[in-house]
Amino acid sequence: MDQVRYDNLKLGERGAIISIIAYICLTAIKLVIGTIAGSEALKADGLNNATDIVASIAVLIGLRFAQRPADKDHTYGHWRAETVASLVASFIMMAVGLQVLFEAFGSVFEGKHESPDLIAAYTGIFCAIVMVLVYRYNKRLATRIKSQAVMAAARDNISDAWVSIGAVVGIVGSQFGLPWLDPVTAIIVGLLISKTAWDIFREATHHLTDGFDVELIQEYRETIAGIDGVETVKDVRARNYGSNAVVDVVITVRGDLDLQQAHDICTDVENELLEEHDVYTVHVHVEPEPEQETVKEYM
Repeated sequence: MDQVRYDNLKLGERGAIISIIAYICLTAIKLVIGTIAGSEALKADGLNNATDIVASIAVLIGLRFAQRPADKDHTYGHWRAETVASLVASFIMMAVGLQVLFEAFGSVFEGKHESPDLIAAYTGIFCAIVMVLVYRYNKRLATRIKSQAVMAAARDNISDAWVSIGAVVGIVGSQFGLPWLDPVTAIIVGLLISKTAWDIFREATHHLTDGFDVELIQEYRETIAGIDGVETVKDVRARNYGSNAVVDVVITVRGDLDLQQAHDICTDVENELLEEHDVYTVHVHVEPEPEQETVKEYM
């Protein structure tokens, strides 16, 4: 099972590498054309892609480090490396987002009297199409290998496509006597960059502080309660190591069972969670059911 997960991390590198190559090319195109055409929105979109290069490199580094096996001072492995990398990327993205906002607000207050050349709009349309194709590839890959990191990269890809479309709207709109629409669109792009950075930061810190989906924990609890031999489910806790879920369970069984029977029930709990919910590791603690409790607990 571990080897399969490590192989999936290796496959996940493809998505990160494709994203990096696409972002490098699109960043160069947008910044050059945006400068020549005089489009603040397209240049802001280019800076957005520049932050995505950093984010994709962080994902790639995280995937590489996460493949390292457990050692004496990382007994659970290095799975959380990709989460730490995402946290670092969020700081960089937020810094660039604020810079885009600062420059865009400056353009609005200074007054903009010329509309950008329409080549900027054509460039934005082309780049949006490219990002949709990259998104579709990464989404299929993430679904195949069940990688949260690659799926997050795919969501970033599609958001970049929408940002490019938004830039096109601003550029085209500025051709109809509304030159201020281009820098205003740049402000919107800056806000989107900042929001994406905040979302990545919030998710990364949630995982690093052992936050976990309460609805998923309830699903685990219901699955365990339906296993033969389990009298009550006293506690279920879970935390994430990268894209892997580690679950701790406390159950009770009949007090007259011998050690082997109790152990077999624990094994059934482990196997059911591993197979049905694809968790990484399950730790089961078993206790004897008090004689006065005869009703099976499901909640």
